[in-house]
Amino acid sequence: MEIQKLMHEIRENAIEKMEKKSPEDLAASWSGEDLLYSGIGNAIFVVLPTSGCAWALSGSGGCTMCSYVADSPLVDVGADELVDIFKKRMARHEIRENTTVKIFVSGSFLNEDEVPKEARDTILGILRDEENVKEVVVESRPEYVTEEVLRDCSEALGNKLFEIGMGLETSNNHTRKYKINKGFTCEDFEAAVATIKSMQPKHNVHAKAYLFVKPILTSERDAIDEAVESARYAEGIGASRVSFCPATIHKGTLMETLWKQGAYQPPWIWSVVEILKQVRSSVKIPVIMDTAAFGTRRGPYNCKKCNSRLKKLIIQSNLQQNIPSELEEFECDCKVKWAADVEFSDLTHSTTNLSRMK
Repeated sequence: MEIQKLMHEIRENAIEKMEKKSPEDLAASWSGEDLLYSGIGNAIFVVLPTSGCAWALSGSGGCTMCSYVADSPLVDVGADELVDIFKKRMARHEIRENTTVKIFVSGSFLNEDEVPKEARDTILGILRDEENVKEVVVESRPEYVTEEVLRDCSEALGNKLFEIGMGLETSNNHTRKYKINKGFTCEDFEAAVATIKSMQPKHNVHAKAYLFVKPILTSERDAIDEAVESARYAEGIGASRVSFCPATIHKGTLMETLWKQGAYQPPWIWSVVEILKQVRSSVKIPVIMDTAAFGTRRGPYNCKKCNSRLKKLIIQSNLQQNIPSELEEFECDCKVKWAADVEFSDLTHSTTNLSRMK
């Protein structure tokens, strides 16, 4: 497939240019207020340096918008070292009452080739023994979601709430295959969700769907419509939560190549607001909208007058799961330009030739 050949070339070039860093230097962590299943609480985010996403490092080249493999050492990291790094990162943060711990590995936490079972079970055991940790969230591609793995994780975690976030990205199989290069279908995702639900209520596991806002070769109008439809689909097949990820331009990706050539722009923040308004009224499960890079050159952007305020209102909407009155009534001069973009721009049948993107 042409897109996979192109992605493989882009990925190889990006990896060649990567600055080599030690696993310790690649680890990261931070904390902040977040919405737990039980309500507003504290979240600790930990990024562990694993060998890298198996899909991105395969001949497929990975997803068109993702460069998280650049946060990996690209060599196997032993179980003991991973556990040691996790302990050091957790020690930097106060584990307050009602805390969730979210673990990111630039790939799949449930893939034992990326996270050795010994490390996985030890890390979950550490969190099991932390009384104030109520929930643990990890990410995985659906092919690694099996009854055996879920059972092992739940037992290691002492049956605390365990959420597996999976990058569905969209309910449109064509978009996922030809614009995102995700490597699985809706049917694959549905099977993973069904496996997770089959473990309930004996095991306290839940499925979260990550949805991507505005893949390449997608108009502003289609980006809005597809995002809303995808959230409804995710709820319909049994996901417990939805988390939207509006496009941000990562270095060393096909999306960046198109952006530099003027053939792609991240979504307007107004589009994000419109998506939120529609899903708040039609989707009953919790919906979170990521605001990373809002108002920056490489992220969702309106204008300097309203970027910051809208970001704060969207974060408020995430915590309260409603549309604040100020967000409902918010106006800015740039909204007229957004409305024109939604009405008149149409990249659905773009003539962009991917073979020229090398």
